[in-house]
Amino acid sequence: MIFTAAGTQDGRAVVRRLCEAGYDVTASVVSSYGEQLLEAQSAAGGHLTVHDTPLDADEMAAYFRTHGVRVFVDATHPYAVNVSRNAMTACTAAGIPYIRFERDLTDISYENVHLVHSYEKAAEAAAHFGKNVFLTTGSRNLERFVKAKPLVDCTLIARVLPTAEVIALCEGLGLTPAQIIAMQGPFSRELNRAMYEKYGADVVITKNSGAIGGTDAKFQAAADLGLPVVVIDRPVLDYPHLAHTYEEVKQFVDSVTES
Repeated sequence: MIFTAAGTQDGRAVVRRLCEAGYDVTASVVSSYGEQLLEAQSAAGGHLTVHDTPLDADEMAAYFRTHGVRVFVDATHPYAVNVSRNAMTACTAAGIPYIRFERDLTDISYENVHLVHSYEKAAEAAAHFGKNVFLTTGSRNLERFVKAKPLVDCTLIARVLPTAEVIALCEGLGLTPAQIIAMQGPFSRELNRAMYEKYGADVVITKNSGAIGGTDAKFQAAADLGLPVVVIDRPVLDYPHLAHTYEEVKQFVDSVTES
């Protein structure tokens, strides 16, 4: 059994590749939407099991032992560092190999990019550029921006997934319908530009989630309008094994399951 943390488009592609190679895969997701996307995929070859309950490090290690997990493939979002840390700890405790799939970074060549290393610094930086702050960082850290003191006099526009849970979160944080864009990305350069213009954005806050996350198009649209972009830099962990392609993941799994 191969355990894959698969809450991203990358993760779903990794799962599909491993199943096509004949491996039995347990794919871990943390949302009902992620589960729906996985189940909609063809998993010809190996057997696919979807696990939708969050696990801490101890629970992961116990799950690995009781379910005969032989390899852990970490294909979580590039900014989901807590999951990655827990997974590496669990793999060490259970004595199973760990490999991280890391999507490529977007080249930050746009001259009006301001790189920061935390959500708090992003709020501070954005506050210097105007009152209308366009957030493309998702919903998980939305509260940090809503409660950030530097942004208290700013209007936040949050672009988030169109699920009932996420909309309820936004409303619970006091955002009005005029501040919520509930749409699934990634978005084209043209659509990003239209949204920035419609909501009168003075600054955009984003993450470097790579081309698959639509970062390139966000930069291009901002450049078209001369908007500053505050980028929260991708965290870097010391991974024991790292892959940048699906085939590299498959080759690693092959190498450690041959015996």
